[in-house]
Amino acid sequence: MRPMHHRLDPARGLLGALLAAFALLAALTAAAPAARADTEICDAFGSTTIQGRYVVQNNRWGTDAAQCVTVTDSGFRLSRADGSVPTNGAPKAYPSVYNGCHYTNCSPGTALPARLDTISTAPTSISYSYVSDAVYDAAYDIWLDPTPRTDGVNRTEIMVWFNKVGPIQPVGSQTGTVTVAGRTWQVWSGNNGSNDVLSFVAPSAIGGWSFDVMDFVRQAVSRGLAGSDWYLTSVQAGFEPWQNGAGLAVTSFSSEVRTGGTSGGRAACEVTYDTNVWPGGFTADVTVRDTGSAPVDGWQLAFTLPAGQRLTSAWNATVSPSSGTVTASALPHNAHIAPGGSRTFGFQGTYSGTFAAPSGFTLNGAACTTA
Repeated sequence: MRPMHHRLDPARGLLGALLAAFALLAALTAAAPAARADTEICDAFGSTTIQGRYVVQNNRWGTDAAQCVTVTDSGFRLSRADGSVPTNGAPKAYPSVYNGCHYTNCSPGTALPARLDTISTAPTSISYSYVSDAVYDAAYDIWLDPTPRTDGVNRTEIMVWFNKVGPIQPVGSQTGTVTVAGRTWQVWSGNNGSNDVLSFVAPSAIGGWSFDVMDFVRQAVSRGLAGSDWYLTSVQAGFEPWQNGAGLAVTSFSSEVRTGGTSGGRAACEVTYDTNVWPGGFTADVTVRDTGSAPVDGWQLAFTLPAGQRLTSAWNATVSPSSGTVTASALPHNAHIAPGGSRTFGFQGTYSGTFAAPSGFTLNGAACTTA
């Protein structure tokens, strides 16, 4: 008897293969992690968190035109920015990412508000992506207040303009130029009706930068716009658009606030001010001594030149502006002062009338004694 051979039905074989393929695809899909879709926020004051530590906000307050931000793991992009407002007034929005507190909305695990004289350093990093068919500024905001408030408007706003496009300008008027954190900035000062505003405008666009927020905070303290016993409440990075703005993006953002010690914070110090004076001119050698028990890094010495005095050159420090309240900033080779140690810098200047020495000095926002 011959063995029976079973003939395979082609239709049933194809169906079985398809079912097996679908089963395999389902298994692979279940095993793989789901991709995170970017989140779009169109609500005027809508927000969400990224990286479990920062808040991204749409923050449209100056117009009824539609605005949306597409939030990514590392920042956000303006996906829609309709309409325009007059360029001689306030912008239409400030979409941004921040660390700290904004109108009671605090970022997860933030160390802010923090008293300025307890902050050693506040390192931050930001990168932007720009467009040309809009009027806007790319601004890093630093908010300061005499109280540790988490709601409402703070007393002083520091704005660092990384870029500006179009016929716009900061609040107030330009008061000069200054070198902060190794870069030269135009300095503007004014009041917007709600708070004081101190702005630093880059002469050309900066695409990305890492710096210490406290370098700019000390500028506000030296100008009398904050005190060392004030609080840092938030740092924010984003855009102020006046016209259009779709495509503008913060591609990365990081912020940290380190408290404790005196590096960049309150310091115990003594200043010696030695001068050589002749009719119409003078030189000054200034020695800064750390009289505390902790080192001082990244020192800045602020003082006010008497009326009629103007600086013409300096050595071993960057000193600006040339008159009025000035700040001497350390150079890379002498930024560290050990406990009991000192650093000396000097400058030359002119004067009119009777020569006099400055009456007071502050090191990183703390008053020094004079020898």
